[in-house]
Amino acid sequence: MAPPTDDQRRPPKRVERVSGTPFGVVHLDVAPVTSGLAIGALVAGIASVLVSLLVICFGVAFKNDGGAWASGAFAALGVLAGGAAVVIGLLGQRQIRRPTAPSAVQFTGRGLAMAGISCGAAGGLLSVLGLGLALLLTVT
Repeated sequence: MAPPTDDQRRPPKRVERVSGTPFGVVHLDVAPVTSGLAIGALVAGIASVLVSLLVICFGVAFKNDGGAWASGAFAALGVLAGGAAVVIGLLGQRQIRRPTAPSAVQFTGRGLAMAGISCGAAGGLLSVLGLGLALLLTVT
């Protein structure tokens, strides 16, 4: 890998001299990083929504052939994925809000965490509603 060019180099944030020596301590500017928890929450939330669609499809398409059993299995998966998305999203928001020292890594991705929480809650709710629909169609 080639060294960075002059345009790519970031100037130091501040330089402190170490008294009694010709040396100094350089504090570099650290670029913000997208929170991995926020990304994970979004992935789990989207998975929960997709699984909830499977719950609804199995419940409606196979209502007389054990579709309620398949819907129940996938509903458990959808609720677990949705709950995980909500918890991980809240942890990601906490990580993003946490104040850091000037030389520490600053996390970004508040919107990703919010989207993950929203998708996770919607996916969990759709899974439960899809299971209810499958059971209702099986009974009638």
